[in-house]
Amino acid sequence: MNVDVVILGAGAAGLFCGIEAAQRGRHVVVIDHAKAAGEKIRISGGGRCNFTNMGCAPECFISENPHFAKSALSRYTQWDFLALVEAYGIKWHEKTLGQLFCDQSARQIVAMLLDECAKGRVDVALSREIGDVSHSDGLYHVAGASARNLVVATGGPSIPKMGATGRAYDIAEQFGLNVVAPRPALVPFTLGEGDADFKEITGVAFPSCARVGDVSFEEASLFTHRGMSGPAILQVSSYWKPGEAVHLRVLELALERLKNAKKATPRAHLKAVLAVHLPNRLADALAARINLETELGNVPDARLEAVAEGLEALTFYPTGTEGYAKAEVTAGGIDTAALSSKTMEARDVPGLYFIGEAVDVTGWLGGYNFQWAWSSGVAAGQAIAAKPV
Repeated sequence: MNVDVVILGAGAAGLFCGIEAAQRGRHVVVIDHAKAAGEKIRISGGGRCNFTNMGCAPECFISENPHFAKSALSRYTQWDFLALVEAYGIKWHEKTLGQLFCDQSARQIVAMLLDECAKGRVDVALSREIGDVSHSDGLYHVAGASARNLVVATGGPSIPKMGATGRAYDIAEQFGLNVVAPRPALVPFTLGEGDADFKEITGVAFPSCARVGDVSFEEASLFTHRGMSGPAILQVSSYWKPGEAVHLRVLELALERLKNAKKATPRAHLKAVLAVHLPNRLADALAARINLETELGNVPDARLEAVAEGLEALTFYPTGTEGYAKAEVTAGGIDTAALSSKTMEARDVPGLYFIGEAVDVTGWLGGYNFQWAWSSGVAAGQAIAAKPV
């Protein structure tokens, strides 16, 4: 089969790239080994798909080149995708921090994308193994199709049970492109035996501020039977490196609250004061770790200040993360130095494009990675359509 463009991966980025190129007059085939298109879309956001974020901006993305995403994100914005969603009559709501979700089901987004593919006569070839990729006579050859343009949108290895692999990296290296070492991102931390007291309070969630180095996020945190999770933890996990500390604010205005309690209820113990502001099981674990048996009225201010500092920045040293099996995305990927930020095409390999999660651009939790998929897909699709046939 000879076509204008072969796209590997029928996920968010691949489908959207196909839509853009096909609706601009190009013959497109999208190939995927999965039985259904958009499987990660379908399971995302608890089945309701956090399809973009109102606050999407380049500074919400991590990359070796923090400027790379600016071009694509500015040319196809969250408002552009939202307009498409509304044109299909899909009801949506803002959950928190600008995160937009479908009111009903993520399947509506998949159906919308497939309908747009049909409008452009995109050939979506599912249950087809990609196999080897080769290039000769100006054409890329893969899975029985040949084209002058090949778009790799196979994502990263996160969520392997969905069939995710690092195939994009293999293709990049085959054609001489560098890969920034991939790692799990937006992923829970694991804790060691030294933090067993916190692993025993599985399911306890609370407002927090998690910090790694100079990066911090104010959202909920959650203790699990293996360690720590919750939005704030997932956010900082994308910045964390093995051996680094994670600092967790478990009680805001801790010193003020402790001093007020010392004055108002001097006979109270720390556990009772903490239980006023925090879940009981968390208050118990904190009080046991701090081990302050004296009534607050008998605690010197200097000691109270030290306790408050610990509550404002409780320090953990994760033993690792829960890996790709639990990671929502993969950080790292195809080195952006090898790609055009305007077209997503490899600078030294004409006709070869990389988009979406495969690229070293990783968004925050909350719809940012979907927006990168839409934006990078449009950038490549438009660039391909602008080429002479």
